[in-house]
Amino acid sequence: QVQLVESGGGLVQAGGSLRLSCAASGRTFVSYVMAWFRQAPGKEREFVAAMHWSGGRTLYADSVKGRFTISRDDAKNTVNLEMNGLKLEDTAVYYCAAELSLEPTISEESNKYDYWGQGTQVTVSS
Repeated sequence: QVQLVESGGGLVQAGGSLRLSCAASGRTFVSYVMAWFRQAPGKEREFVAAMHWSGGRTLYADSVKGRFTISRDDAKNTVNLEMNGLKLEDTAVYYCAAELSLEPTISEESNKYDYWGQGTQVTVSS
């Protein structure tokens, strides 16, 4: 049974940094795309970043490019999201997701992802 568990959320001032982690378990994720999405109150869930677990190819939303970095830790079986230069508009619940994919492309569509974590709140204050 696949489980994705996010951690690392919290309250941070604008300009600050946070590191989110997604602990993945239940199977080998070598053929998966691992992604981060976020959802702010009253808004649609939106794509943030993703990577192929095996190949390391990454994709970022324009809104976070240059500020966020997605990476994996094979030893801990985690996917991490390093968030720097946080802005008020980054406030949201952040979700980890996994998609079984043998394609080289990475999807930004949430309905393509098979498994989801419960989310972790990130709040950026002024």
